[in-house]
Amino acid sequence: MKEQINPQIDQEWKEVLAEEFQKPYFEDLKSFLVEEKKRFVVYPSGQNIFEAFNRTPFSKVKVVILGQDPYHGPGQAHGLCFSVPSNVEFPPSLQNILKELASDLGTPYPKSGDLSAWADQGVLLLNATLTVRANQAGSHQGYGWEQFTDSAIRQLSQHHSGLVFILWGKFAQNKRILIDSAKHLILEAPHPSPLSVYRGFFGCRHFSLTNGWLEKNGKQPVNWTL
Repeated sequence: MKEQINPQIDQEWKEVLAEEFQKPYFEDLKSFLVEEKKRFVVYPSGQNIFEAFNRTPFSKVKVVILGQDPYHGPGQAHGLCFSVPSNVEFPPSLQNILKELASDLGTPYPKSGDLSAWADQGVLLLNATLTVRANQAGSHQGYGWEQFTDSAIRQLSQHHSGLVFILWGKFAQNKRILIDSAKHLILEAPHPSPLSVYRGFFGCRHFSLTNGWLEKNGKQPVNWTL
């Protein structure tokens, strides 16, 4: 008899994505992760894999920020894209995001890189791939996570209206085809990594643009202060 997959994920998301958990690719993904953990260190820890979904239930989502895969250094990844726990040094992309935040809103540069406060207000901080092998960026791409997170994006686009999708860099922008631009605001800019940040990420003002859109659509703006 096939083992029942029971992921530790928010109940709303569990219902929305129920079909995905029953598909062969998800069973293969689970088996892949079991084998990976026998041989390698995998980030984030098991209880944090679905942290983005658990922090931001389906009905609460107002904004989606899409990342590629988790940080692969020790102590960095905790299940929210671009975010690190509060006692961890900011990775370069996060430094640049917080510089743009301070510049856009005229607020002090944050002392913490933990973006949980955003997630708690309806900002889904979603990586396309939810796990990674330690010290090997992109090592869990192509094993099924993308199919799962693509489905999450489609469901949000289909069942919500007036969301903001923030797509930084080519990888995220390739997900545009999953989003109904007639119903939602799509904001695009180069990736905040040091390699591309000066090509238009600095000055994109996505934080204030997001709040302007939310207010126009009768939604509470995000308090971006950390």
